[in-house]
Amino acid sequence: MPQALYLPNFSIWRLVLVGLALTSLTPYGIADAVLEEITVSATLYPAHAEQSSVTVFGASEIDARSAQHLEDLLSAAPNVNSASGASRGRFTQIRGIGERSQFVEPVNASVALLLDGIDLTGLGGVATTWDIEQIEVLRGPQGTLLGANALAGLINMSSTSPGESGLRLSAGVENNGGYRVGAAGGVPLGEQLSVRLAIEQYESDGAITNTWQGREDTNGRDEMTLRAGVLWEAGTQRLEVNWHRIDVDNGYDAFSLDNTRQTLSDQPGRDALESDLGRIKWSWAGNINLSAQLSAAATDTEYSYDEDWAYVGIAPDLEYSSFDRYLRDRDMTSLELRAVQERRGWRWAAGGYLKGEQEDLIRQYTYLDSAFKSRLDINTGALFGQADIEIAPTLTLYAGGRMERRETEYSDSALVDSRLDDNLWSGRLGLDWSPMTQHQVYIGISRGVRAGGPNSNLLASLPSLPPESADPLTQLSAFDAESLVNTELGWRWQNAQQTARSTLTLFAMRRRDQQVRQSATVPRSDGSTLFIDYTDNAARGYNRGLEWQASWIPHSDVQVSATLGYLRARFDEYTTASGSDLSGRSQPQAPEWMGSLGLRWQINESWLANAEWTGMDSYFFSDRHDTRSPSRQLLNGRLEWRRGVWHISLWGRNLLDETYYTRGFGSFGNDPRKAYAVEPYYQFGEPRTYGVTLEYRR
Repeated sequence: MPQALYLPNFSIWRLVLVGLALTSLTPYGIADAVLEEITVSATLYPAHAEQSSVTVFGASEIDARSAQHLEDLLSAAPNVNSASGASRGRFTQIRGIGERSQFVEPVNASVALLLDGIDLTGLGGVATTWDIEQIEVLRGPQGTLLGANALAGLINMSSTSPGESGLRLSAGVENNGGYRVGAAGGVPLGEQLSVRLAIEQYESDGAITNTWQGREDTNGRDEMTLRAGVLWEAGTQRLEVNWHRIDVDNGYDAFSLDNTRQTLSDQPGRDALESDLGRIKWSWAGNINLSAQLSAAATDTEYSYDEDWAYVGIAPDLEYSSFDRYLRDRDMTSLELRAVQERRGWRWAAGGYLKGEQEDLIRQYTYLDSAFKSRLDINTGALFGQADIEIAPTLTLYAGGRMERRETEYSDSALVDSRLDDNLWSGRLGLDWSPMTQHQVYIGISRGVRAGGPNSNLLASLPSLPPESADPLTQLSAFDAESLVNTELGWRWQNAQQTARSTLTLFAMRRRDQQVRQSATVPRSDGSTLFIDYTDNAARGYNRGLEWQASWIPHSDVQVSATLGYLRARFDEYTTASGSDLSGRSQPQAPEWMGSLGLRWQINESWLANAEWTGMDSYFFSDRHDTRSPSRQLLNGRLEWRRGVWHISLWGRNLLDETYYTRGFGSFGNDPRKAYAVEPYYQFGEPRTYGVTLEYRR
């Protein structure tokens, strides 16, 4: 049995409440506080962030949740959701737009993921948070900045700069046999050169018990993060080199025929990733600021699972047994050149971008006579720019755009050979009005795009299907590019004392040729089902709503934060290949409301407490069935004691042990004991998770 952290007689949330009650007996006054000034780096220049809806997680927010991965934070960002179907939330949805899975098909992403400017879109497993300084979530099309991968928005992660000196050592234990050990430190080597190194190992048995195998670690986590950086600064020049090594070897045994945390798989799967990432960024400050970044990433992944979720012998007359494994080898290189100039009354930014991607896939599947192999090559070239012009002392006009040439070549062992060339454009136009020092209002319109392509998995499957199954699917051999037009009205306010801040955004997004993931189900002779994933185009749809974020320091010891997201995402007109009319239906992964309320209390010079509530409405998991995730409300907390260089924290997530789900299916049956009757199946979200962490910081 794994060793769990044992807290006798009462649960972790009661400990937090008791600790708060005891320490509140000795209040301690602290000097006047102000809200931290936040700079967003994932923009062409800082003012660009003031023309978007942005959520920023700094190091303090990461610590408050003891977040190990990006997925531990996203519920506090309004109108941002994630889909699992793996050991981690691999795919993110912003304002109801984003992918939910990937199998054979190449993915044209809607939400971009950057780490120190390195494009890791579609590789959610790399998003560990050790020694991450800031995470920015930009909502709405970011095509001017990144092109076709940012239809719905982007997430930018920035590691701690090599110029940050000091030492941090961390060790912690948690329930479900979890532990983490980490070290990070930076040191100057003279006046111009600094280096930094960070490493962390995290392991957990997870919250799944495989009763057939008698194991409690088949859905466990084993994640290693290694980061290194060098910074050279001389006068107006700056050169930064970063390297990251992410090694993930997680189990994937998440679905139970009984919809419990007890599984019956005789071949538990694996969700593994080995990624080496690097960048070199040079910048020069002058009359025109210049920068160049060369990035590269090499990533090998394995995604595998027991397709029948059971063992041989569970129902001899009806059962089937199959295992599916996807091995991907992905390489990416990119080069971006950028020039920025700020002058009185106007500023501009312009640049060029080149990127090459290669992805090789090997699929090993029980029902294939031999392994399926495919090769995908994507070469992208782009020119981009934006100009802001002050047309009055309080009024600024901004306009930006990006022209992108995208060449895609795809081939596979099923003799599918496809080439697609796209000329895509994105843009933004708006007004920024600052009538008073504390107020800013902007109104803008932006356009985002997502490339089309062939439905390669469907094309490869058609020759083996009977005519009655193949004929209706032939019309779905390819899908068109999607475009989106987003209109936003934003208002920002901060009081003169810098103790209160509020941001409100109203948005309306219209989608044309909306791409949606579908799956055709073809019955096999043994009673099991063949699933053929493909992408389809809905006629049109809309996503509109609001996002509100606020922070307030009512007393020098206390900071309160709140967020609220409202989203109404619907298909205007959409009939699936099976004939289902989804017109007027909510889009998947699009909860109508989300919210959070947080409290940070500096009780005295030694004690700090954080408490946070997050909530989310119910939503559909998919377009092709009616299975929904129920609404949920989660409570997180942290109590920290500090004495000099030592920090001890007691923390917990989902303290009330709310049951919720991160993935769901509802269009098939997989239980031979029930003759494969159609029923919903769920992947459970994180249960109550708590631990103790000891840190040394100098």
